[in-house]
Amino acid sequence: MIRRQPPQALIGTPDDAEAQFYEALQQGDLEKLMSVWADDDEILCVHPGGGRLIGAAAIRGSFEAIFASGGVPARPEQVHKLHQIGSAMHHLVERITVPADGGGTQDAWVLVTNFYVKTAQGWRLAAHHASPAMPHDVPMTMQGGEGPSTLH
Repeated sequence: MIRRQPPQALIGTPDDAEAQFYEALQQGDLEKLMSVWADDDEILCVHPGGGRLIGAAAIRGSFEAIFASGGVPARPEQVHKLHQIGSAMHHLVERITVPADGGGTQDAWVLVTNFYVKTAQGWRLAAHHASPAMPHDVPMTMQGGEGPSTLH
């Protein structure tokens, strides 16, 4: 099992953990991103169109490869939250602004479920499951560009 040093400050809420995750994702900050994950052998991640990654080493390796091209400009929107004692699930739509063919940008959409657990170090991410969104998955008022693309 790979053990990470807990961050200096406790993560106080699932919302705080989610904010730190997306900040790290946008900045391409691997250490900050990994500090949000629970220190557990069974953490898991599924990237859009990808397989299931279990454990910190597999997850770290996948994000290291993603960050080789820089951060991911993903912004969480339409967050639906289910909080229980000791756990929380957030289902959301990620809006990812990507370069468009011929210049400019377009928005890509990803459906995401983030599962958080309360630990001795505060709230931590235990699972991140992201799937490419189809046009009917995103309200018309939020669609941009020619439709969704897979990014991370």
